[in-house]
Amino acid sequence: MQASIEQKKAREFDYTRDDFHFLRKISNEYSGILVPDDKFDMFYSRLSKRVRMLKLGSFKEYCRYLEQHPDTEFTEFINAVTTNLTSFFRENHHFEFLKTTLIPTLIKKNSLTKCITVWSAGCSTGEEPYSLAMTLLENLPKGWEVKILATDLDTNVLKASEEGVYTVDSVNGLTEARLQRWFKNGAGANANKVKVKPELQQLIRFKQLNLMREWPMKGPFDFIFCRNVLIYFDRETKEMLARRYAQLLGSGAYLFIGHSESLHQLSTDFELVGNTIYKKKN
Repeated sequence: MQASIEQKKAREFDYTRDDFHFLRKISNEYSGILVPDDKFDMFYSRLSKRVRMLKLGSFKEYCRYLEQHPDTEFTEFINAVTTNLTSFFRENHHFEFLKTTLIPTLIKKNSLTKCITVWSAGCSTGEEPYSLAMTLLENLPKGWEVKILATDLDTNVLKASEEGVYTVDSVNGLTEARLQRWFKNGAGANANKVKVKPELQQLIRFKQLNLMREWPMKGPFDFIFCRNVLIYFDRETKEMLARRYAQLLGSGAYLFIGHSESLHQLSTDFELVGNTIYKKKN
């Protein structure tokens, strides 16, 4: 109890449970994301920058400001409270499955069109769609077309994705051959950075998308990566999203989800065929 009082005194801005409940309620209504009680401090640390920038005196004032200026502030609010954690070739077994099993299958299946269409849902700062692009180009015959749609709720990470600029540390796990083929080294002020080459960038279309709203794309996609997204939703929303993914996938197409996620005990059109790899039922 004493620690919580001291913590409250140490805060720059007044921040109450009522403020937190208000903010997580509108976050959930907009995005469908469940915000548990233990995110109380996280909301403060993420949003205090906005309170400071807007020269407000408390989180109560920020709640009021958010209500009064939804057109200008709501995107900033959502960008601040959403979490983006990713890396190149994260959960590498998915990319190994893509290389050894799925790409050979698609080469036969799509032999007439010579085109593969992919959706990276929840693409964060772009490492996932760029990893997909690398894997596809490295393993497809010449003359094939690759189309990758990469979407996220957060406009800040989408901007970073489009720029395709990363720190040297973030690509340390890649082989020297991949680094030379797909990245350009920065110079001068950018000496500690790399930039994705245009060959990869031109394959990917980055778009903002709220999964709880209308989906403008028509499909069908050959496979969908939606990793570490479902974990934020309740059972009903997970089933709804799985149904919508299935509608955009052809018969026998694949859905890849995150290592801490599962469709087990959910009513879906998918069957488990590998570690967090699902195939649409015929």
